[in-house]
Amino acid sequence: MHKPVLSLLLGVAACAAAGASLAQDARAPHKRFPLAPPPPWVSPETPQGSGAFPAVMQADPGLATHVVYRPANLAALGSEKLPVVAFANGGCVNVGNRFRYFLTEIASHGFIAIATGTMAPKEAESALSSGDNRNPPAPGSPAARNEPPVAGSKGASPTTPRQMLDAVDWAIAENGRKGSPYEGRIDTGKIAVMGQSCGGLQAIDAARDPRVTTFGVWNSGTFPKDGFAYGIAAARADKADLEKLRIPALYVSGEPADVAFVNAQDDFERLQGPAFWAWREQTGHAGTYREPNGGVFARVAVDWLRWQLKGDQQAARQFVGADCGLCSKTEWHVKSKGLALDNGKAVSQ
Repeated sequence: MHKPVLSLLLGVAACAAAGASLAQDARAPHKRFPLAPPPPWVSPETPQGSGAFPAVMQADPGLATHVVYRPANLAALGSEKLPVVAFANGGCVNVGNRFRYFLTEIASHGFIAIATGTMAPKEAESALSSGDNRNPPAPGSPAARNEPPVAGSKGASPTTPRQMLDAVDWAIAENGRKGSPYEGRIDTGKIAVMGQSCGGLQAIDAARDPRVTTFGVWNSGTFPKDGFAYGIAAARADKADLEKLRIPALYVSGEPADVAFVNAQDDFERLQGPAFWAWREQTGHAGTYREPNGGVFARVAVDWLRWQLKGDQQAARQFVGADCGLCSKTEWHVKSKGLALDNGKAVSQ
């Protein structure tokens, strides 16, 4: 286990997708890797994604503080319901279209994905740095309250984990609201919270909510210093908090040069519930989120969500068994615990 160098910690609330660090290891300096070019920009109402239900991005007037990603043709779902995926952004930016390609791909496979923040200019969707495209801070956030930034960061968090649960509250309410386009279409018993970098800390906090059934942490992990996550992400996400989480957890990061690698590795070892950790060679802190259809990181997310929220056993085989799908890919390195095959069926123990 590499030892993090605390003097190199920087505030994630100010970090770019591939910029300032979560935690740095002296023997694994930060490194950027080339990304595939983002796809050509299209309007929010243009269906996108490789799934069976091409998805759109929209600002719903009932949830003006977020951006919603959902299948364009809800009628095409038939009797299939939409599990909920609440997402928090890297840098904790209040920009709901920052992870457009990644979240559109998820939604196209039959999910409703709801991102923290309002729409920013289209450049936010493909720019490497989240610092170049920021909206005003969310009401009630540390930045909106003019709280002083934590030492080493450029500012207090403009978002909070509560915004992820606001998305969950809205989805559940819409499922029961007469006349809602989502009336009876949302699976309110299947809810995931996920986030990247700073947003990963917010997802850990939101995963405490008893309605949440799985959580995902992307290029992120808790810090060795108690309270540091609150200072930069307004999140209760210390090492001790991990022991309270028993729902299935997915951690995905880049190779050891990813500035979050050490924290993700340590979190996986500390988790007491079922968990899967995967890291990919030649991939940095920026992941593949801004590649077409969210790149390979989106494919991992879709398979995990299809398994955990839809019970898809083919998708489960990407994570379970000695010959699991990700296990067989030479560029991926994986570890798991609490995941097993029971009479040929993948289960979270």
